[in-house]
Amino acid sequence: FFFMVDFFSLRPSFWALCGTAPLNGRIVGGEDAPPGYWPWQVSVQLRGKHFCGGSLINKEWVMSAAHCFSGPSGWTVSLGLQSLQGANPNKVSRNVVKIILHPNYDSKTYDNDITLLRLSSPVRFTDYIRPVCLAASGSVFNNGTDSWVTGWVALPFPQTLQEVEVPVVGNRQCNCLNGVGTVTDNMICAGVLAGGKDSCQGDSGGPMVSKQGSVWVQSGIVSFGSGCARPNLPGVYSRVSRYQSWIKSRIRSNRPGFVQFISSGLDPDSSYTCPGL
Repeated sequence: FFFMVDFFSLRPSFWALCGTAPLNGRIVGGEDAPPGYWPWQVSVQLRGKHFCGGSLINKEWVMSAAHCFSGPSGWTVSLGLQSLQGANPNKVSRNVVKIILHPNYDSKTYDNDITLLRLSSPVRFTDYIRPVCLAASGSVFNNGTDSWVTGWVALPFPQTLQEVEVPVVGNRQCNCLNGVGTVTDNMICAGVLAGGKDSCQGDSGGPMVSKQGSVWVQSGIVSFGSGCARPNLPGVYSRVSRYQSWIKSRIRSNRPGFVQFISSGLDPDSSYTCPGL
């Protein structure tokens, strides 16, 4: 892999933080995510209760899924959060003062399932609270690209932030498995086709990231799926790289860091054949 940096969007101090997680030495997967491993992960809460996930993209903006936000007010965001219950010494909370849904979000198909949340005041970056880098326009994530998804599953237990390692599943194959026409170019898929590893309810809006060198790049936003961790039904995510222009049009100062992620070699999905495609 190699990457290119949008230097016009990055100040040196920001680039030193974007996509870095000093406490994360993760190589192989676990279940509970240790504190500080995913410092951009946020809990989007409605009236004090976890509702969806999200990712910190600069000191005062969070990115999440549009389908999480339909009407109610009273939204807050918790950062540096490890568990939904008990002590969280690194926790910082902010009110959400502005919600910007993508203008072309389709609630029936989940196309353009992305939203931006402006926080009531900027947050201070620490080892436990840092922004993620975003996949720039034109990024390529080949079938099989190693990815990590994090979030708090909407189940009684566990209440600790969860992490799962899943490979990208190419759009042609994902379209075949989920139903031809279900997956648009604005989406990216990932999952273990044997089943057992996936995002689920409560993870919506959270990040899917891949690593280049020492930098973590967000490729997707948890959007939808047919059940959770079912065989041959990959999860579907909003493809972050499709929204660089839109994000930059809405955030005009202290812009997020965009990194062009390009997988090397031929994408196996390009030769995938499926009846109906």
